[in-house]
Amino acid sequence: MSIREKTLRWLVVPMRLITAMSYYRGDLQRVSRWLIASREHTNFTYNLTNLNRRYMARFLGIVCDETPEVMAGYLREVLEDEKLKEHIAKLTRESDRNYLADDEPRYARRIGWYAIVRAQKPAMVVETGVDKGLGSCLLAAALMKNSEEGKPGYLYGTDINPKAGYLLQAPYNQFGKVLYGDSIESLNELEGTIDLFINDSDHSTDYEMREYEAVEAKLSPNAIIIGDNSHFSDKLINFSERSNRDFLFFQERPENHWYPGGGIGVAYQRR
Repeated sequence: MSIREKTLRWLVVPMRLITAMSYYRGDLQRVSRWLIASREHTNFTYNLTNLNRRYMARFLGIVCDETPEVMAGYLREVLEDEKLKEHIAKLTRESDRNYLADDEPRYARRIGWYAIVRAQKPAMVVETGVDKGLGSCLLAAALMKNSEEGKPGYLYGTDINPKAGYLLQAPYNQFGKVLYGDSIESLNELEGTIDLFINDSDHSTDYEMREYEAVEAKLSPNAIIIGDNSHFSDKLINFSERSNRDFLFFQERPENHWYPGGGIGVAYQRR
């Protein structure tokens, strides 16, 4: 490389830096707003962009063997559920952990969990790692709707924290409860056939695989397995390949939030 070429290369560095930073300028501004407006420090909540929800409806249609229009309808259903929003906002404000959570309900990818329950009408749902119980409330709300349509189901959540799941109160606790203790032990003791399993507990990839192995013999023939860590973990796709299931992944796109988003990994039996 000549001296001229080396010089030109360094001269364009500032321009290249400006180009690269332009992709992050919006996120840096959103960080500033988030620090002031939000109280969250983990398990961030946010809405999804309109385009992202359209993509989600297509994704869910494939997984559930349903039309995108039907799945989009379920997504709208949960987003327009004012009683659910009021329930979550009220209990968040009243909680002794309200300094760690925002009382404005924002569901992110959990609306996809809701839509899957509405479409598949599972009799047993298992969610490991319930934290506040936000996802549990959405799952219970979907089960409530299914019950009104003559398709009852029940949710079992697991969490090692005895204070977890404080959002899962009446009327939603009629359709689910939290089992406290080590998740693997709870799964081993759980009786019945699982139609929908959601892994969202210990974010150790080894523990994730152990959960899949713990429930494998309890899964119904058309069970759906969701991995909430599939944006960084390959355990669910490995499990799906080993157990002859199909695998798909949906990448969420948060609206007006600095967090880049997680996703929904799904192992399922193609119909």
